[in-house]
Amino acid sequence: MSTQMLTVEKLCASYGAAQILYDIGLEVGRGEVVALMGRNGAGKTTTMKAVMGLMTQSTGSIVFDGHDVSGRQPYEIARLGLGFVPEDRRIFSDLTVLENLDIGRQPPRKFSDGVAAPVWTEQKLLALFPNLGEMPHRPGGRMSGGEQQMLTIARTLMGNPLLILLDEPSEGVAPVIVEMIANTIVELKKAGVSILLSEQNVHFAELVSDRAYVLEKGQLRWNGTMAELADNIDIQRAYLTV
Repeated sequence: MSTQMLTVEKLCASYGAAQILYDIGLEVGRGEVVALMGRNGAGKTTTMKAVMGLMTQSTGSIVFDGHDVSGRQPYEIARLGLGFVPEDRRIFSDLTVLENLDIGRQPPRKFSDGVAAPVWTEQKLLALFPNLGEMPHRPGGRMSGGEQQMLTIARTLMGNPLLILLDEPSEGVAPVIVEMIANTIVELKKAGVSILLSEQNVHFAELVSDRAYVLEKGQLRWNGTMAELADNIDIQRAYLTV
């Protein structure tokens, strides 16, 4: 495995008195795409929020690029180069594509071992997302759900992240856009970006992911290569099919 970018151990999280996560452990290597899989309500989004510091009631160890970020504020974690693409996108609907991108701008970064991380510019991102390149001055509120999903990913990349938490990118978008997003993730992987992907679509995850973790009711039930999961019909039926 490549150099570890994210190591999570014994992660627990709660909403009030309700515990949602139980001793979650996972790893993401440099340049690796890892799928965090499970049905709705399995704890995928909560895991990402806890890693990003958005869950105030969480315990466990979270190490990102050699930095212990357990208990840190979200803005502190983001400054270290961890990007988060939320499922609800949260674009600025009154701002144009270029203005949304400009808001996400951060300087180039290096990994903790001194290696330069991928650098993203508006020009590179508009080439990576041709749909956005055709509408640089369109307000975010006048875009389709799939186009907004692309914009959210592109805005996060403007921060030159070392690793991206990508929450349900294929949810609620047209099949042609899903294919484009899958191709984009493959290109990001080639560029050296690490991704932890929350997903319940096995076919989509199989197109882009190296390994997978399967959650159910906030507990880790299975982990292995994505190819192994794609071939394991029993695990899919038990934890992924509706």
